[in-house]
Amino acid sequence: MGSVQNAEARMTAEARKAVLESGDWLTAAEIARLTGLSVHHPSAQPNKWRKEGQIFAIRHLNIDHFPRYALDPAVGYYPFKSMVQVLRTFQGKKDDWNLAYWFASVNSFLGGKRPQDVLATQPERVLKAAEDEVAGVLHG
Repeated sequence: MGSVQNAEARMTAEARKAVLESGDWLTAAEIARLTGLSVHHPSAQPNKWRKEGQIFAIRHLNIDHFPRYALDPAVGYYPFKSMVQVLRTFQGKKDDWNLAYWFASVNSFLGGKRPQDVLATQPERVLKAAEDEVAGVLHG
């Protein structure tokens, strides 16, 4: 039994490392620089967005990392409005790391693309893919 648990722990650690090293994640300080928000309290705005359900973050070594793909450069790197609906769809069904995996995984509902790659251009399709994922979990 121990070797199965060790293998699972190793796979989880490798998956998390791959997600973190993808370059798709920003710290609060990096978001503050991008948005021009307070560098004295860099986590204030991203944490407010998270509390309001506009964005999520993964925690690694006591540092929150926010998804770059959730931020819209057209509006000063504030979260895409569509993130609220997608996150609401998964509320109570996926934790932050599972959200990160879902956004980074190829999705057949999106024609083999990753949700994070089409969020900016086809947010309604990402929402439908999220709804399909939740329905599949409930009915599959």
